[in-house]
Amino acid sequence: MANIKKRVAEDVPGDFFVDSTCIDCDTCRQLAPAVFAEAADHAFVHHQPASSADRRHALQALVCCPTGSIGCLGDDRPQAVMDDFPLLVEEPVFYCGFTSPKSYGGSSYFIQHPDGNWLVDSPKFLPRLVERFEALGGIAFIFLTHSDDVADAQQYAARFGSRRIIHRAELHAQPDAEIVLDGHDPVRLAEDFLAIPTPGHTAGHCVLLFRQRFLFTGDHLAWDRHRHQLEAFHDYCWYSWPRQIESMAALTRFPFEWVLPGHGQRIHLPAGEMRRQMEDLVPRMRGAED
Repeated sequence: MANIKKRVAEDVPGDFFVDSTCIDCDTCRQLAPAVFAEAADHAFVHHQPASSADRRHALQALVCCPTGSIGCLGDDRPQAVMDDFPLLVEEPVFYCGFTSPKSYGGSSYFIQHPDGNWLVDSPKFLPRLVERFEALGGIAFIFLTHSDDVADAQQYAARFGSRRIIHRAELHAQPDAEIVLDGHDPVRLAEDFLAIPTPGHTAGHCVLLFRQRFLFTGDHLAWDRHRHQLEAFHDYCWYSWPRQIESMAALTRFPFEWVLPGHGQRIHLPAGEMRRQMEDLVPRMRGAED
């Protein structure tokens, strides 16, 4: 629970506040960008909610904060927004919310599919969210992009009898995973699902392409909301930046319109513009190598 005595100095006066336990994971800025902004190493309230919609979004951020660093002094009932999750991104893809401190607030996604639903990376294991997944038909598969963002995947797998998918180089994070990927070639997992190894951020990092439209990118690729361009995180590349550049260049061959990252901003662009953005990103990455 957020502590008003630890309120960060940048907060504007009003009901909503961020305290100094914030880990700057970006969850609140994705859910309520009209309310929350980014300081040097933490979020803060830059505008108090100006509408009922903004207030609801701020409450969504409050309940989803992985460290409980957002507080509200009003008489709002945060429980009222719990059933908003998972939030629809675009049919049949949903954002799970309830990010976990185990994955540093990494985003996870739910895909409703007639042949069995998928979870991409993992949120916190919460009874309320479990009930929502049950109502949507359960979880048949859990695709884990890499070791950083597994969070509570094991608990979800145990609850739903899900089959977890992870690359062998990341297997230390889920040693009893049911499906283990090998090598660096794309793997067709089902009719609509293609796993694409993208080593760089970690040795066995993979992305998941769904219906040649939705790309779930883990920590490989995101949108820079300030520069309005695709980005890769040079400062958070744990394995090999040159390998990540190679992986990004290879990814330009695949069509998609959504980038749905574990960390960073998601974005939807027309396929042609997305390809142009990808082609522009690779030389910028090579420049960062110099």
